[in-house]
Amino acid sequence: MAAEHRAEAALGWLLAQYRFDRYRPAPAILPGLKCPDGVNEAQIRAMAAGEFLTRDLINTPAADMGPAELETAFLDLAARFSAATEAIRGDDLLTQGFPMVHAVGRGSDRAPRILSLRWGTRGPSLTLVGKGVCFDTGGLNLKPSSGMNLMKKDMGGAATVMGLAQMIMALNLPLRLRVIVPAVENSVSGRAMRPKDILTSRKGLTVEVNDTDAEGRLVLGDALAWAAEESPELLISMATLTGAARVAVGPDLAPYYTDDPDLAQALEQGARAGSDPVWRLPFHDAYEAVIEPGIADLDNAPGFGFAGSITAALFLRRFADHPRYMHFDIYGHTPTDAPARPKGGVGQGARAILNGLPQMLGF
Repeated sequence: MAAEHRAEAALGWLLAQYRFDRYRPAPAILPGLKCPDGVNEAQIRAMAAGEFLTRDLINTPAADMGPAELETAFLDLAARFSAATEAIRGDDLLTQGFPMVHAVGRGSDRAPRILSLRWGTRGPSLTLVGKGVCFDTGGLNLKPSSGMNLMKKDMGGAATVMGLAQMIMALNLPLRLRVIVPAVENSVSGRAMRPKDILTSRKGLTVEVNDTDAEGRLVLGDALAWAAEESPELLISMATLTGAARVAVGPDLAPYYTDDPDLAQALEQGARAGSDPVWRLPFHDAYEAVIEPGIADLDNAPGFGFAGSITAALFLRRFADHPRYMHFDIYGHTPTDAPARPKGGVGQGARAILNGLPQMLGF
C-alpha cells in the first residue's frame, strides 16, 4: 500500500473512533492503532484531535453551548497552547465598534460577544474567522420548528476554526495565528432587531436587514472588518451560512470561494491529501448589484431568488476586502452514519486547509 493510502486509512480509523458521550456513556474502544510506516503520526493525530473538538462543540445542545460556554471552550483552547485572548461582551460591543454583532445578539438574555485568540511569533500571518451563532431561531423572521431542529449546529464555523486552530498549534506550525469568533444567540424579544432596520457596520457600510434570519453574515461582517484591519497574509472565514450551498452540493462537500487561483490549487491538493472534499464556487461579480438595496449600502437578504450562497459570499467579501481571502459555506453535520463520520456534528475544510497551508503561506 502506498504511503498516502496508509495515511488515509490511519486517519479514517482514528476519525471512526469518535464518540459523543457527554450525555450517555459510550462503550469503551478496545482496539489500538500502530501507526503504519511512512505515515506522519503527529499530523494525523493532530487532525483527529482537532476534528473531535469540532464535533464535540457542534454536538453539544444550545442549552449547554451558548455564547458564554463557547467563550469558555475558546479560552480553554487558548490556555492549552499559551495563546493570548481578548473578549468583548454585551454593550461594550457598541463602544468598541461591533454594532452588527450586538444587533444580532441583543434579543437574547445571553450576552453577545466577540472573541480573539493570538498564537505564534514567527512566520506568515493567518487569520481564521468562524461564525458562532450558538442557536438561531431566525429572530423576528421566525423559523418554523423544522428549521430550528439543527440550529445548535449554527456555530459550526466557530467550531471548525477552533478545531483547525488546535491542529495548527499542536503541530507548532511556523506561522502567526489569529482566530476571531463572534458568539451570539439569535433570539426573539422586544430588544431583537427588526426587518427593515438599517445597521451601520464596523467598516462604516450600512446594511438593510431584510431578513433577521440572515444573521450570520452580519456578525461575520464586523468580525471580518476587524480581521482585515491588520492585513494578514491569508484571511479565511468559515460558516454554516446558507441553505443554498446545501442544495448545490449536499452535506458532504465544503463549498468555498476565493479570487486567488493559487490558493484554490493549494487547497484542493490539501483536500485530496486529507480526504476532506471541497468544491469551488465563484465570487460572481455580475451579482454584486443584487446585494445593494438602494437605501443602504448592502442588503443582508436580497430577494433575488437565485445563487443564495454566492450573494452571501459577495456580501462577506465587501467586509474582508482582502486579495487573499477564502470563504467556506459549510454544513457542519452528517445526516446519517458514514465511514469515519458518525451521524452528527462534523468539521469540513479544516484538514484541507491544514494540508494546504505550507503552499498557501510559503513555509
